[in-house]
Amino acid sequence: MVGFKTFDDLDANGKTVLVRVDLNVPMVDGEISDFTRIERIVPTLQELKAKGAKIVLLSHFGRPKGKPVPEMSLRPIAAGLARHLGSPVEFVEDCIGADTHRKVRDFPEGSVILLENVRYHAGEEANEDAFAQELAKNGDVYVNDAFSCSHRAHASTEAIAHILPAYAGLNLEAELTALSSALENPLRPVMAIVGGAKISTKLDLLFNLIEKVDCLVIGGGMANTFLNAKGVDVGASLCEHDLADTANEILSKAEKIGCEILLPEFAVLAKEFKAGAANRTASVENVQSDEMILDIAPASASLLEDRLKNTKTLIWNGPLGAFEIDPFGDGTIAVARAAEALTRNGTLISVAGGGDTVSALAKAGVTDGFTYISTAGGAFLEWMEGKDLPGVLALDSDPA
Repeated sequence: MVGFKTFDDLDANGKTVLVRVDLNVPMVDGEISDFTRIERIVPTLQELKAKGAKIVLLSHFGRPKGKPVPEMSLRPIAAGLARHLGSPVEFVEDCIGADTHRKVRDFPEGSVILLENVRYHAGEEANEDAFAQELAKNGDVYVNDAFSCSHRAHASTEAIAHILPAYAGLNLEAELTALSSALENPLRPVMAIVGGAKISTKLDLLFNLIEKVDCLVIGGGMANTFLNAKGVDVGASLCEHDLADTANEILSKAEKIGCEILLPEFAVLAKEFKAGAANRTASVENVQSDEMILDIAPASASLLEDRLKNTKTLIWNGPLGAFEIDPFGDGTIAVARAAEALTRNGTLISVAGGGDTVSALAKAGVTDGFTYISTAGGAFLEWMEGKDLPGVLALDSDPA
C-alpha cells in the first residue's frame, strides 16, 4: 500500500474540501435504483461536516464525451444524496469557471455542494493539468473517496492530487485496507474464486493470483476453457478453444508454484440457455455434444464448502455459473452462503468485488455477511491483477 494521508492527518475546520466521489449510480425512470455507492460515501461526508468543513463534491455520470448531455446531469442525484446524508445538498450547474468558484465561495461553512458532471469537459478524461487547476480553485484540500474511479488517470482523480494537499477518504481507505489484507499479508490458507464468461478478460488476474493464493477455484464459462485444455469435451458450452495453450500455461505455472487449481468435476447441463430449461447433473466427462455446462453441480458446491472450512481468507470475483437465470445460480448461491456463515463465525475473512459478483451475492442474500464487498469494477480487477492505480498512487505525493 502507498503511504497516503488519511482523515487522521486532515484538519478540515474552516476549509473547503474537494471530495472526489463516485455518483455514477444506476437510474430507472429518472430515479436512483441502487443507493450502494451513495451509502458508502456518507461516513466521509458526515465526518467532514463534523470537522467543520465546507464540502464540494466532484463526480462523473455516464459518458458524455466532453460535452454537456442533459440526460447525464448530476442534478437528479442531489436529492437522493441529501436524503441519505440527512442534510441539504446544493447543486451548481458547472464544475469550473468564475461563476462556479463564486457560488462555492458564497455558500456558508458546513454546506455540501455537488458540482456538475466533470466529464462535461474533455479535460477530465484527458487528465489535463489546466482543467485540474480549475477544479482545484474550488477548494483548499482534496479527498479521494472514489476507489472505483482510481484506476483512471483523470483530472479529478490523478492530476488534482498533485495540486492540492491530498487525502484518502474513509471509503477509499476501507477498500485499500480490505484488499491489502486479502492479497498483501493475508491469513493463510488463501482461496480465490474466479468466475465469469471468458478467461481472455482475466488473464492478468489469473497469472497474478496463482502467485498469491494457495488455492484457485475457476468457475463459470472460464472453467470450460480450462476443461477443454485438459482434453474434456465440453459440448456446446461457452469455451475459448483458441486459448487452450494459455490455459495449460496457467495450469503448468500454478503446479510449479504450488498453487492448487480446482475445476468443477460435476456440472448442471442443459440444451437451452433459458430460465427453467430442462437440465441434468452429470460429470463434466459426460457432456453431450448439444449440451452446455451452466452451473456447478451440488457435489462440486459441497466440495468447495468443505474446502472453505479450512480456509482463512477468501477472495471472490465472478460467479460459478449463469446465476442470472434460474436454476443456474444454485451453485454460486450455495457456496456464497457457506462463505457467509464461516465469516459470521469468525473463521473466514471474505472479500469480494466486481459487478456480476455483487449481483450474485445479493441474489444469495449474503452482502451483509461478507467481511468486505467492493463496489468497484475495473479498479477492483486492476488491483487484484497487481497493477498500480493512478488515483491511489497520486495520494502518495505532496503537491509541489
